[in-house]
Amino acid sequence: MDTRKAGSRLDRQVEFIVEVDRLKEIFRQNVVTVSRRRENDAEHSWHLCLCVLVLAEYAEAGLDVLRVLKMLILHDLVEIDAGDTFAYDAAGASKQHEHEAHAAERIFGLLPEDQAREFRSLWDEFEARRTPEARFAAAVDCFQPMLLNSRTEGHTWLKHGVSASRVRARARRIREASTSLWEYVEDLIHGAISRGHLSDG
Repeated sequence: MDTRKAGSRLDRQVEFIVEVDRLKEIFRQNVVTVSRRRENDAEHSWHLCLCVLVLAEYAEAGLDVLRVLKMLILHDLVEIDAGDTFAYDAAGASKQHEHEAHAAERIFGLLPEDQAREFRSLWDEFEARRTPEARFAAAVDCFQPMLLNSRTEGHTWLKHGVSASRVRARARRIREASTSLWEYVEDLIHGAISRGHLSDG
């Protein structure tokens, strides 16, 4: 017989864990490199965290790597309610923060109050990009889709008619956090243009 008090701290934590399993059902525009099926948000979050573990040495400033990982594992949970906004969708981006902030209130609000505050604070930090950790997290969040596009013959760029100038404009957040990654992305963009995987606009 279950003698736990209903609504206990553990109950709330477990309900949050079950709720965020829905992240696996949110599909992004990018495709994975082998099967070319669309990547889901949970896969994206895992891949970002792995990128940080591998690439943290290229950050411009010393990093609290655990803090970066926390931001990246949490930042897309809001898309359970708000959906994924395509990086180059200007119309969708105009309301993105508002929709995602509402989602953050509900989703993190499932947790006990102390964890809800901590997770929301990390989400807000990521959104503001004012700390070295948030800037590097945002840089990796930008870098990973560009890398997938470059390794899938520009799949999403070509599908949506994205030009090199738009890719470079978005990549500014990479330059804010890492000169090395920025230079890599510049080479990646030049290569994509030369192979016809990205329009030179």
